[in-house]
Amino acid sequence: MTRIHLSVPHMGGDEEGLVREAFASNWLSTVGPHLDAFEREFSSRIGLPAVALGSGTAAMHLGLRLLGVGPGDEVLCPSLTFVASVNPVCYLGATPVFVDSEPTTWMMDPARVAEAIESKARQGRLPKAVVVVHLYGQCTDMDPILEACGNHGVPVLEDAAEALGTLYRGKPAGSMGEVGVFSFNGNKIITTTGGGMLVAKRSDWVDKARFWSTQARDPRAEYHHTEMGYNYRLSNVLAAVGRGQLRVLDERVRQRRAVAFRYRDAFADLPASPSCHRPTTDCIPTGCPAS
Repeated sequence: MTRIHLSVPHMGGDEEGLVREAFASNWLSTVGPHLDAFEREFSSRIGLPAVALGSGTAAMHLGLRLLGVGPGDEVLCPSLTFVASVNPVCYLGATPVFVDSEPTTWMMDPARVAEAIESKARQGRLPKAVVVVHLYGQCTDMDPILEACGNHGVPVLEDAAEALGTLYRGKPAGSMGEVGVFSFNGNKIITTTGGGMLVAKRSDWVDKARFWSTQARDPRAEYHHTEMGYNYRLSNVLAAVGRGQLRVLDERVRQRRAVAFRYRDAFADLPASPSCHRPTTDCIPTGCPAS
C-alpha cells in the first residue's frame, strides 16, 4: 500500500538560482539582500510588516513576548494543535489554558473562547493573550473570537504556520490578530527547509522582534546589550529559497484546494463530511484534514 504523505516539499524552479546568487555574493549569514527582499515580498503578500526568523517556534516566542506574556500569566490555546504552538507560552513562564475545538472544523471554538474570557473576567484575571491556530490549511472562525477578545482588550496571536495562502472573508490568515506567525518547515505549503516569519500590525513591534532576534545588540560600536536577545534570525541563503517558494505559492494553493475538494466530493455522502465543507466565501482553504 502506497503511503500518502500529508505534505511534502516541492521546489518551484527559481530556488537554486537564487541560492547561487547568495553564494556568489558571499552573503551567507543573517544579513543580505535576499533576506531583505524576502521580508518585503512576504509583507506585500500578507499586508503587514514582517521579520524573517529561524523557525515558526521562534516567531511564536517573540510574538508572545511582544504581547507582554510573562511569569504568572495565562494564555488561552486550542486543545488541538502541535506542541510548538504552546511551548513558547511556557518559555516565558506563563500557563497555557486549553480551549476545546469545534467538531465541524477542528478549530478553536469561538463560543468556548468567549465563555473562557467571560469566566476569567469575573474572576478578575483576564488571559494575557489568546493563541489561535489555523490547522491544515483552514482558518479558525476569527470574527467572533476577535469580538470576544476585543470586548476585554485581550490580544490575539495567530499561528498561521499551516495556513499561508488561506483567506478568511478576503483577509489573509495571520493578518487579523495583533501578531501573526508562519512556519517554513519542510512540511509546510512553502519551505525554506526551516524558518519562520513574524508579522504584526505595529511596525515598531516588528522592529523590536528583529532586534531581539539578533541577540538584542544595541546600535553601538562595541558589543553592548541592555535587553535579553536570541539567535533567531533567518539566513540570507535560506531566504533565497523562500523567495523562490513564495513565487509559486499561488500554484501550491490551487493544487491543495483541488485535492481538498476531491476528498470533499468523494466523501459527500458519508454521515460526517470533511471539515473543508465550509463555504469558500467564508474560509478559502489551502487544504483540509483529509489531504
